[in-house]
Amino acid sequence: MPENIRVAIIGTGKRAFRFYGRLLQQLPGVELVSVWGRSTDSAKRLGESLGVVWYTDMDKLVRETAPQIGIVSVNYGANGEVGLMVVENGLHALLETPIAHKLTEADAIIKVATERNLKLEIAEQFHRRPLEQIKLALIASGLFGRVHSSFSDFAGHGYHGISVMRSYLGFDASPVRVVGSVHEYPLESYYSRLADNYQPRSETQEHGMIEFEGGQLGIFHWTSVGYDSPIRSWRSSRFLAEKGMGVTVGVQTDVQEWLQLLAPGGEAPRFVTLERRWERNDGGALVAMVAHTGDPNLPIVRWENPLLQPELGKTPQWHDDEIAVAGCVLSIVDAVRENKEPTYGALQGRLDQELIIAIRQSSAAGGQPLTLPLDPSQQTL
Repeated sequence: MPENIRVAIIGTGKRAFRFYGRLLQQLPGVELVSVWGRSTDSAKRLGESLGVVWYTDMDKLVRETAPQIGIVSVNYGANGEVGLMVVENGLHALLETPIAHKLTEADAIIKVATERNLKLEIAEQFHRRPLEQIKLALIASGLFGRVHSSFSDFAGHGYHGISVMRSYLGFDASPVRVVGSVHEYPLESYYSRLADNYQPRSETQEHGMIEFEGGQLGIFHWTSVGYDSPIRSWRSSRFLAEKGMGVTVGVQTDVQEWLQLLAPGGEAPRFVTLERRWERNDGGALVAMVAHTGDPNLPIVRWENPLLQPELGKTPQWHDDEIAVAGCVLSIVDAVRENKEPTYGALQGRLDQELIIAIRQSSAAGGQPLTLPLDPSQQTL
């Protein structure tokens, strides 16, 4: 049996304990060996809660606990700074989203990692959720043919929503032009779950149209209050392909999937049936997402839960987002163990951030179309 991959959590952000600490303690093949924080109090609190040694000196952490991977979980604005610190200390890294707020910071991280032959993965989990993974498996099967256009309509903020939209087109699709429109509007007072208060609010709406090489098109919509407003609970993503289409619609987490192909005879839609397969008929851990296609040549398409353990009852009963975050961790762990590239990677994370920056810069320029790639030295937002 191969040795465990040694992992350190770098930072004491909200996800450090709730997501990464708990996940690492239950994932096979990995060992959480240490944590790092800027302040003594926060580092000590996280280390003691997870039962591992804690540090405020990263060099000392590396020398004394010898982690192979650093998982960055810091305050939103510090991603680029701390991500660079991690690779400069010689660690492979799972970097939180976005990889960095400035493209120049992202480029500095990627440059150091490349020079030192370090693996980089980005904690972009939205397209890794089980419902998204089965749709991507169906697209990869060829049943839908080429995807022509893709929409992210409140499917996630910023780079998250951009990532979902790009996933249907294929992460190898190359964007060439962006048009953006960003506006701020007043809203009725409502109770915010995130702020835990009730008061008048405003929202920032972001809308973007992205053209890709070969004529593919991506449409992006988001509102800054999409995660906590009772008047902005809509969730939808969709793709239009040469042999069918896929539509996700709903509110909050209560969404429905409508995946349609052409019925025999060519006069009506044939809908794909999605099944969540559990360890038992009455529950247990998620085993797989199964698509029943109605196609005689490919009647079933499956996505297997990568966390599934062979012994019944050993697999954690995690919700979709936990499974997705664990998928990010497994991607960097497997990349280090097998000396291969992660399944998503830093260049994809940088591109998602570049696209949301381009939408905002296009809007600031009065809706002027911007040609990609952007000049990182000219980033204004």
